[in-house]
Amino acid sequence: MPSITDQLDAAFRKAIRDAFELDADPLISASANPQFGDYQSNAAMGLAKKVAEKTGAKTNPRQIAEAILAKLDLGELASETPNIAGPGFINIRLNTGWLVNELNRALADQRLNVPLAAHPQTVVVDYSAPNVAKEMHVGHLRTTVIGDTFVRVLEFLGNKVIRQNHIGDWGTQFGRVMLGLWYDAVATHKHEEAKLADWIARALPLVKGPDDESADARRVRFAAQDAILDAIVPWHQAAIDEDPNGTGIFEPYIESSFPNLKRLDVLYTFASAVTAFESAKSRIIKHPTHGEKSLKELASFFATFVQKQNLDENRQEGVAWHKSIESTLATCQAIYDKLGVKLTPADAYGESKYNDALPGVVSELLAAGIAQMSDGAAVVFVEGYEAPLIIRKSNGGYSYGTTDLAAVRYRVNTLKADRVIYVVGATQSQHLQQVFAIGKRAGWDRRDAAHTTTFEHTPFGSVLGEDGKLLRTRAGGTVKLAELLDEAEDCAFALVHEKSADMSPPFSTDQMKRIARAVGIGAVKYFDLLRDRIGDYKFSFKAMLSLDGNTAPYLQYAHARVCSIFRKAGVMRGSTAVSALADPNEISLAKVLLKFETTVNSVAVELKPHFLCTYLYELAGAFSTFYASCPVIQSEEPLRSSRLALCDLTARTIAQGLDLLGIEHPEQM
Repeated sequence: MPSITDQLDAAFRKAIRDAFELDADPLISASANPQFGDYQSNAAMGLAKKVAEKTGAKTNPRQIAEAILAKLDLGELASETPNIAGPGFINIRLNTGWLVNELNRALADQRLNVPLAAHPQTVVVDYSAPNVAKEMHVGHLRTTVIGDTFVRVLEFLGNKVIRQNHIGDWGTQFGRVMLGLWYDAVATHKHEEAKLADWIARALPLVKGPDDESADARRVRFAAQDAILDAIVPWHQAAIDEDPNGTGIFEPYIESSFPNLKRLDVLYTFASAVTAFESAKSRIIKHPTHGEKSLKELASFFATFVQKQNLDENRQEGVAWHKSIESTLATCQAIYDKLGVKLTPADAYGESKYNDALPGVVSELLAAGIAQMSDGAAVVFVEGYEAPLIIRKSNGGYSYGTTDLAAVRYRVNTLKADRVIYVVGATQSQHLQQVFAIGKRAGWDRRDAAHTTTFEHTPFGSVLGEDGKLLRTRAGGTVKLAELLDEAEDCAFALVHEKSADMSPPFSTDQMKRIARAVGIGAVKYFDLLRDRIGDYKFSFKAMLSLDGNTAPYLQYAHARVCSIFRKAGVMRGSTAVSALADPNEISLAKVLLKFETTVNSVAVELKPHFLCTYLYELAGAFSTFYASCPVIQSEEPLRSSRLALCDLTARTIAQGLDLLGIEHPEQM
């Protein structure tokens, strides 16, 4: 059975064809103001010009609307003849008897009467994308939960969704990981862990000074940097002289003392810091095989060297690379599991996976005349952008833009994607638009002559502290996502413990922990999804854990409250049907319930999760008004059963909506 919007769309399309012999979109949407009706068509305004061009006679939108109405047949769908408002808006009010039938169809359908896509697609969703050897931070929250919502909604509608976790496991950053591991290996070998810890603590604050740093303060900071390098460089050189091949220091460390991700993150950050120090470019490390390299060059050298070894698992560098990835993915998976997102290790498809394809990408673009050589580098100029995209550097290395182009080609040719969605921060907008434009010029957006793949960047804003600045720890560092989620659970547990004291009997500790996890994690996710993804938002545990207003706890409590009605009534859910809608609040609730299908499809098309959040809050509010004014358990039959059916459909719709957001919905709170 077609949805409400599909039925209205079909009826209006036929009326427009019959009236004007034109095919046009009726522009059906839910009415913003219920006093005018439930749905409206805005087609008349756009049709006025088309009809004038076709007939050569001027006409106005209201006359167009009148002509459409003269041919329109809505059958039992409308309770009265649609009316025209303003310059030509056609308003439709749904028939109460028809509403009853639709509600019962939804009650009898596991999918709540939401049809599967008529033309399901293969959709690739690129999201989360942590970096190897780096803990996920609060910035990863947005891409992960937004991307997971897209996956859930698109799968619910019957599409084949391929999750792609584009992890950063290649390039200079891994060279910094190797340098950090070398320092840790040397410290472990010499039992000088305390010395390394002191250098780390001193180095990290020295990388960058404040924006208003004075010349004197800068000199002091550079001097402090030099003091650390004066100690590190000889220490580093002595270890190279002792064990140039790493078999006595690095290899045993990799095999038996490989650090966890938290430690890897510290080592990576430290190596990034010291190689960024002002005089790092003049501090030389000598190696009998590899020659002289400045400390600043070492990260890039290590990255290139490791890549040349093809990451052989039998070599110490390859072992370190693989262990770094395994440690990162295992830690990330624990966070994904806690968040309840659908990513698994099998979805990880890192930058390294495209390594073998990069030469071919460059060769193909050069051969097609899309790329050109400039100062020894291969570049592509894109109309509208002043700076070109470098796809091969003058030293022969490749950029992450080359990797992204290889990903475009892979996702179309191998994964056979109809649609590719990039859930990536707004700062990457220009880069991705260049990549998409180049991919289209190369023809990499065409699976075959009949199918063109669409590429969509869904940017999102930043997570801010309550001071309006980027969310940071008290020490000024990046907030780790795992720690933030643990704190959310702790805050939720305190709330659940407080509320449980009023229950008889109170929840057990295990029950409180389960509910606290659902509430705490759900609150964080919902608060992120609640507003338009493009905007920034201020992070606040107090606001997101509130039981009042548009929050996850409010919706979870609303769902649990509806479930409790059936326990009190002693009636099994799913055993009743709607028989009539007499009270205006019953009718209002029914109309909101039947907007679920439209809302879900809007999220899938426009990729705006907040549409679903807004809908669920509206539904919870409509139910609250209904329940306050319409006795349920106390009513006589058949009204009692009919209203219980409305309660059941409300609970199921809230639960399904929260499922699509990846949020748990306990039946008791």
